[in-house]
Amino acid sequence: MSTDTDTLLQQLLDREAIRDLPNIYCHCVWQQDIPGIVDLFTEDGWINMGKRPVKGHPDLLKLYEKALRNMLPRPFIHNHVINLDSLDSATGTCYVEILGVQDGKSVIAAGYYDDVYHKVAGVWKMHSRVVTMHLLSSLEEGWVEELRKNSRA
Repeated sequence: MSTDTDTLLQQLLDREAIRDLPNIYCHCVWQQDIPGIVDLFTEDGWINMGKRPVKGHPDLLKLYEKALRNMLPRPFIHNHVINLDSLDSATGTCYVEILGVQDGKSVIAAGYYDDVYHKVAGVWKMHSRVVTMHLLSSLEEGWVEELRKNSRA
């Protein structure tokens, strides 16, 4: 094999490993596997859901325990765009739809995750995730107004 073929093969393997991260993340959310979610992050990894970043495994555990207790989300990942920046660093954006129950009501949400990935000891992990939601509304209310409001922003 030539070096170019080896490089291309490694890039394909890296992309597939990175592509698995959001899929496994959604699977863990569905299964309420909070340690599994947190293990997808680097030890110093963080997530920002809009207020302030939550950093490190202990605080991520607390965040997800609270978040999954207050809402029963069923996320679906779409359109994962991955940029390999180096041998052990990448960035990506994946789009998310969420069906769920909040305060006893059916809700729908849509947005995207901007991620930074690092390869740690040969394993790809999420280093950071910034969550941007474009809509979150109950099915009773619908999402037309929410989309109109956010498309003007």
